[in-house]
Amino acid sequence: MSGIRRALEAKKAARENGEEAGFSLIELIIVVVILGILVAIAIPIFAGIQQQAKDNSLKSIAASAASAVAADLAKTTPTITAAGPVPNTVYNSSGNSTVTVAGPLTLDGFCVSAAGAGSTAGGVTGKAGPGC
Repeated sequence: MSGIRRALEAKKAARENGEEAGFSLIELIIVVVILGILVAIAIPIFAGIQQQAKDNSLKSIAASAASAVAADLAKTTPTITAAGPVPNTVYNSSGNSTVTVAGPLTLDGFCVSAAGAGSTAGGVTGKAGPGC
C-alpha cells in the first residue's frame, strides 16, 4: 500500500516540477471523442435550419411579388394580361426564384407562386395572394 502511495506522490511531484508537461494520450482521445459527438449532433440541426431559411425566403419572395402584382393589376392598363411568369418589369427576383401568377387576374383572385432557383433551390414553393 505504501509503495503505491510513494509512486503517486513521485508522479505528482514530477508534474509539479514540470518534468511531465502536456496531455496524456488518453486525455487527447477523450477530447477527440467529445468533439466528434458534438459534430454529429450539430450537422443535422444545421441542415434543418438551412432548409427552413430557404422555405421562409420563398414565402417572402412570393409575398413581395404578390404586392407588386396587385399594384400592377390596379393600374388602368396592367402589364400582366395572362397567367404565367411575372414579367421582370413588375417584379425582379434576381434569379433566386421563378415567380408565376395564376388564377383569375383580378385584385381578389390572383395567386403568386415562387419556386426555388439559385440560392433558394430545394425550398418548398411559397405562395401568396388572395386566390391562394
